[in-house]
Amino acid sequence: MSFFAIVFALLLEQVRPLSHLNPVHAAMRAWSRWVRSNFDTGRAPHAGFAWALAVLLPSVIALALHWMLIAFLAWPFAVVWSVVVLYFTLGFRQFSHHFTEIRDALELGDEESARRLLAQWQQVDASDLPKREIVRHVIEYSVLAAHRHVFGVLCWFSLLAALGLGPMGAVMYRLSEFVARYWKYKNATQQQPVSQALQTVATRAWWLIDWLPARITALGFAVVGSFEDAIDAWRSQAQRDAEDNDAIILAATAGAINVRLGGEVLKPVFAPGAQDTALDQGTESIPGREPELAHLRSVVGLVWRSVVMWLVLLALLTLARLLG
Repeated sequence: MSFFAIVFALLLEQVRPLSHLNPVHAAMRAWSRWVRSNFDTGRAPHAGFAWALAVLLPSVIALALHWMLIAFLAWPFAVVWSVVVLYFTLGFRQFSHHFTEIRDALELGDEESARRLLAQWQQVDASDLPKREIVRHVIEYSVLAAHRHVFGVLCWFSLLAALGLGPMGAVMYRLSEFVARYWKYKNATQQQPVSQALQTVATRAWWLIDWLPARITALGFAVVGSFEDAIDAWRSQAQRDAEDNDAIILAATAGAINVRLGGEVLKPVFAPGAQDTALDQGTESIPGREPELAHLRSVVGLVWRSVVMWLVLLALLTLARLLG
């Protein structure tokens, strides 16, 4: 029944978009701060325990509620619980308004507004970006956001739901991404220093959890886009650095819609002079056409075709299970 939970959650999210200032996300931030302040001692064993507490405990609670609803009520209540969890973890509207506002500004020729909106979205310095670089960064940020808010959640939710683990996968995926990003951000802003051990554990755990979803997303883009070009770009990226999940997704995107991605990255505005070395160096450009406004429409089509493809596949698997 995971297919129906996904469809209902996507429809609900389109009808009633989730506000960024919602109580669930506020609770995630408060929970992450509490775990860090009470269990971050700077030692590797404690860092592993803190990460497990921050990510796995809420995931197990979501699973326990799923099993309790099935045991004491009925499976429709468990489906409703999955819809609720997916509503807060899955969806385009959590980031798509940024993409739409920047695209509209560029179409009106208002590059200054586009730079300002991009800077507000990613908390970066975009003041000197030319138009083609604005387009490139919008494509990169949007594709990665679509992966983390949609395809990655779909992957882990579907896999674990098929094993009878309900919405546990969706909670685990979103929380693992959130704590890795949030703890790094808090440390960079020097508001709440986070030990290197905890950051390392969170980053490594996020890489492991995102390894399979990243490649499934890249494969989906290849199937619904220019397959040969996407696979060639993917293979080239893997030869340079097979460990970078985000780069695999961007390489497949670049090949699928024939656009140049990669290169200089934007500096965060919250910690001048304290940027990560990898960020300062940027990434190697992936060959393709120079980014244009038309590519923004192409990436929207790419993402939606990929969503439809995976929903059709899940529908067929659900039908086969029901008939079998």
